[in-house]
Amino acid sequence: MDLTVLGCSGSGPGPNSPSSGYLVRIGDHAVALDLGNGTLGPLHRHLSPFQLDALLLSHLHPDHCSDVASLVVYRRYHPRPPYPVTEHRLPVYGPGQTAVRLAAQSAASVAEREADDLSDVLDFHVFTDGANTEIAGATVSVRQTVHPCESYAMRLEHGGRTLVYSGDTGACDALVELAAGADVLLCESTWPHVGPNGEIPPAGVHLSGREAGEHAAAAGVGHLLLTHIAVWNDPAAVLAEAKAAFDGPVDLVSPGETYQV
Repeated sequence: MDLTVLGCSGSGPGPNSPSSGYLVRIGDHAVALDLGNGTLGPLHRHLSPFQLDALLLSHLHPDHCSDVASLVVYRRYHPRPPYPVTEHRLPVYGPGQTAVRLAAQSAASVAEREADDLSDVLDFHVFTDGANTEIAGATVSVRQTVHPCESYAMRLEHGGRTLVYSGDTGACDALVELAAGADVLLCESTWPHVGPNGEIPPAGVHLSGREAGEHAAAAGVGHLLLTHIAVWNDPAAVLAEAKAAFDGPVDLVSPGETYQV
């Protein structure tokens, strides 16, 4: 498997990166993990959106799913699609309200928010805690994590290699359990463990750099990739925290970069 970063800016786009979105090549298949603000554009550099085999959404905050609206427009109105899109709908996996929330995002008005269910171009599937299924040549397992909305971490296994994506989460045992022995952990690390003025970030929302390192160490992963650092925070400080807590290789991801799993 190969992981390409479409965007990695935490909580919203930054000057050098879109929000969260990742392209995973699984043999001859391709899936996207999240599709936040601005990520559809970079996707075009790597493949046609028609070549996606599935879209997996960790949760429904805009910085992880807002470009689905643009993807719907692309698939629905493209004048020369490579196949009949209504016969080859894109499978979309996500939390329980994914279909209705994305329909509302694309609706013409609040009154019409349920009029367009997107089912002409998207085929919705619901994640449940602990579930696993075969998606685009990979075995995908999910665990619900700790976040202000329903949010899932994902484990993708293919060809003896394992990638785990944390989605957005506070500290939780579920992420450690899901990531156990993974080759690569793509882990959110939104902020430093203690802010520049000594402030402690709120619990149950995001991971600090130190907590990302601690989770990687507890899970015994091979390689820790840090992502989702909020644009107002110092990536170097977050990286230093993670390295102090985890003695394996640690890298900050960059938009456009590809990492081998």
